[in-house]
Amino acid sequence: MPVSNTSLVERIARVLAGRDVSINAEGHDASAGTRVDETWYQYRDDAISVLKTLREPDAAMAAAGDAEMWERMVLAALDAEAAS
Repeated sequence: MPVSNTSLVERIARVLAGRDVSINAEGHDASAGTRVDETWYQYRDDAISVLKTLREPDAAMAAAGDAEMWERMVLAALDAEAAS
């Protein structure tokens, strides 16, 4: 499985920024990459909120794998963000 070099918080924040600026979502920019690069950090708190919500897996997620491992992984992402 590939492992990202970008933090989970940054990746979520970039998705949220892209939704706001890209014409492929709710924005108006046909080529939103540069704008996402410039604004993703403004979505950092939203990304952290999403991660905090994901700490507890739902029933389908728990049935598919190790719920305790999932929680540890999400908490590790939150801890890494707090340390940066």
